[in-house]
Amino acid sequence: MKKLASALGLALAVIGGLAIAQDDYPRKKVVTVVTPYAAGGGSDVVTRILADALRKNLGQQVIVQNVAGSGGVLGSRYVAQAAPDGYTLLSHHVGLVTSPALYKNPQFDPVRSFEPIGLFAETPMVLVGGKNVPANNAKELQAYVKERGDKITFASSGSGSATHLCALLFEKATGLKATMVQYKGSAPAMLDVAGGRIDLFCDVTAGTLIQTIQAGTVKAYFVTSAKRLDSLPNVPTSAEVGMGEVNVTAWFGLYAPAGTPKPVVDRLSTALQAATRDPGTASSLAKMETLVFDPKLATPEALRKEVADQVGLWTPIIQKAGIEPQ
Repeated sequence: MKKLASALGLALAVIGGLAIAQDDYPRKKVVTVVTPYAAGGGSDVVTRILADALRKNLGQQVIVQNVAGSGGVLGSRYVAQAAPDGYTLLSHHVGLVTSPALYKNPQFDPVRSFEPIGLFAETPMVLVGGKNVPANNAKELQAYVKERGDKITFASSGSGSATHLCALLFEKATGLKATMVQYKGSAPAMLDVAGGRIDLFCDVTAGTLIQTIQAGTVKAYFVTSAKRLDSLPNVPTSAEVGMGEVNVTAWFGLYAPAGTPKPVVDRLSTALQAATRDPGTASSLAKMETLVFDPKLATPEALRKEVADQVGLWTPIIQKAGIEPQ
């Protein structure tokens, strides 16, 4: 009986210690939010705004770490394999849900490898071209890509990223089969488009894309939103130019590794909901035509449903495009 009591006491002590550690979260150390793309691009910018908002609500330092490569797979894998203690998180967009269809062995599952925290923000995309592309509007562009065929080069920030999905939808709408050029993020891809080394790129408005278009560095052909953007009033929507099926947006969610204790997930979700209510956060994102989600969607349940729905949506599209898993 004494041994049983001793063992029971030890077990209760361990459970009590875990409860105290969870209640104490996040006072132990710095919280790291991983973005699986290179610095300077839209995903990076959105993640840094998110990190600042979380810092205010968690009362702890929150830093951003770029783990770029393989269309977001490397960063996602890094977080999936991290300790499930709430100190290593993932900020990712729609690219997370395309992994099962695009990679033979990503070493994570978008549904089972993560604890969803909640949805954060959504940003439309704009199809742009370099100055070397002679087409000045969407109608001229359609004629140009039909003439050039696979000589057209199309940048993306990695296989399965939002930029790649937008390119796939454009190919489907025009019958084009472009030469895809993969980058580790939007920033290096945009440099090559602006420099005339790549023809086309479909990028998120978050980041510096709008300023780049307004400066005349690249040409904008259409936006993927349902209505025109206030900052780009002369750029039509994809529906207006007869390509309404090119309607992808980049929605961002926050994730923790699977197995993260529920009290920690709940604390992070509460902080995320507060972030979506923060006027300063909303203002920073609005400058880039990016919207924060309703706080009711900044929950584990909402993000879990979105991930499952989006896996079902994009997997057949990718398969029909004839893309072989890498």
